Amino acid sequence: MATITRVDLKMVDLAPKVRRVDAIQSFISQETPIVTVHDSDGAQGTGYSYTIGTGGPSIMALLEHTLAPALIGRDADRIDGIWRDLLFTTHATAVGAITSLALAAIDTALWDLRCRKIGLPLWKAAGGSRESVPLYTTEGGWLHLETEQLVADAVEMQARGFRGAKIKIGREHISEDAARLSAVRAAVGDGFEIMTDANQGFSLSEAIRRARVLESNGIAWFEEPLPADDLAGHAALAASTSVPIAVGESMYSLSQFKDYLVAGAASIVQVDVARIGGITPWLKTAHLAEAHNVTVCPHFLMELHLPLVCAIPNAKWLEYIPQLDLITGAKMRIEDGRAFPSGEPGLGIDWDWDQIAARATYDRVIARGE
Repeated sequence: MATITRVDLKMVDLAPKVRRVDAIQSFISQETPIVTVHDSDGAQGTGYSYTIGTGGPSIMALLEHTLAPALIGRDADRIDGIWRDLLFTTHATAVGAITSLALAAIDTALWDLRCRKIGLPLWKAAGGSRESVPLYTTEGGWLHLETEQLVADAVEMQARGFRGAKIKIGREHISEDAARLSAVRAAVGDGFEIMTDANQGFSLSEAIRRARVLESNGIAWFEEPLPADDLAGHAALAASTSVPIAVGESMYSLSQFKDYLVAGAASIVQVDVARIGGITPWLKTAHLAEAHNVTVCPHFLMELHLPLVCAIPNAKWLEYIPQLDLITGAKMRIEDGRAFPSGEPGLGIDWDWDQIAARATYDRVIARGE
């Protein structure tokens, strides 16, 4: 039995490629905690998570002082048991973003280690349902962009084979959102999907009002229309509109997804592998959604979500927002608007360790006796 002997902790701060503005915030940076787990066989696995500019030092402190030391001497194959033990260790701070993001960095590293040791890519080890997935783009749909820019990006991505584009909504007046969406729809035609995202910016009454605009434009989904903890509001909205309601990026436990699904408050699950706490709970959430006949379309983290959506049968889309270009070598394979997971053992991410070292804002090693 191989046991964990060392845990390397790093964090890099990556500037977004484009300005990212939505209804409630701007993305100021992309703190990226990176965890590498080593075992007594000499094997290693690397995982990561992210923030959009705040909380990174708190995640690293939780990893350094609590979670990483608890890994030393553990059997790395017992991934579910480790995840549950670490969650209980932090029960006073769970469920929540800091704990989930720290757990995710460890859990994804353990899955990478397992896949490398058994010689399988993650997408096969976790299910192997499909060999590729269609992409939709978000990078050209931010709220601050003018209508002409939204149209130009959607048309360009359509020409590249992409099947859809997400447009951020939440301008001050409903007429502004209506004009922007109508212009994009006129440019791309009826066969191209347009997703919308309000980033929790509306009240229930305003969300019901704006949903009518979405219906008239054939919108694929209405994402995060209300604050994520407003379960009753989402259920009421879902009952009032034909537009599918998408939620999940701001949920941090399997039980939260269960409540939404049982209440009929979501018809698209956007579970985020970092914010749910890793691959282990992500797969449970995806299979829970499958049991409810609900589609999974995960939020962000395209490099890590690619093998996961190819592992399960009920995923329809992968969101295109490049995250790791500055610290990786070989990039995600895209052909005719579809993404193909790597065939290499592990997560399929080609880390550039020289770039990571050069950009690291945090670097610690946890080993026995340290």
